[in-house]
Amino acid sequence: MADGNTIRPGLRFEKLTISLGQTRLISLDCTIAPGEVLTVMGPSGSGKSTLLAAITGTLDPAFTMTGRIRLDGRDLSDLPTEARQIGILFQDEYLFPHLSVGANLAFGLKPSLRGRAERRARIEAALAEVGLAGFADRDPATLSGGQRARVALQRMLLSEPRALLLDEAFSKLDTGLRAQIRALVFETARNRALPVLQVTHDHSDAEAAAGEIHALA
Repeated sequence: MADGNTIRPGLRFEKLTISLGQTRLISLDCTIAPGEVLTVMGPSGSGKSTLLAAITGTLDPAFTMTGRIRLDGRDLSDLPTEARQIGILFQDEYLFPHLSVGANLAFGLKPSLRGRAERRARIEAALAEVGLAGFADRDPATLSGGQRARVALQRMLLSEPRALLLDEAFSKLDTGLRAQIRALVFETARNRALPVLQVTHDHSDAEAAAGEIHALA
């Protein structure tokens, strides 16, 4: 949001409300600064997924939204999903089983990046960054859960998002792996100055994020 001529960086919710009929599900007025995490917690049906849909531009018309969502000062309201520069990680990695690891990562690359050698180099660098150097030609079915999570993270980051959403992203990982992948994601977000909105029902995820917590009824 602009204060005079100053643009406030981060993911900003300006008096955002989302309702279904007469029931208000979401009420937010805050900014997630670059590198910080806001955790939204609540039981199933409380509106967590609805909030993510509003941010990504996929909100069902049955819901009513008022207020604004801004990213680095830009109003997202009228932008299509693909123009919002929002990255999202789900509890499932959604890797394409018929494609290699490298081909999966290629889906994250921007179309403006041309040249087979340059695209391959970007993919190899992304894999090396998370300890998976040389994995480009591997079948996703041969990867462990932790390796799949790292590939999904890097595929998302290759699209160069300006904010990150976590949709119960760690819920299917066992305890030890959960802590490891969670630390990797939060550290990466801090290093890249990405504002992060995490929705979860798990208190350990909220504590690990070390940020503000917003509870839904």
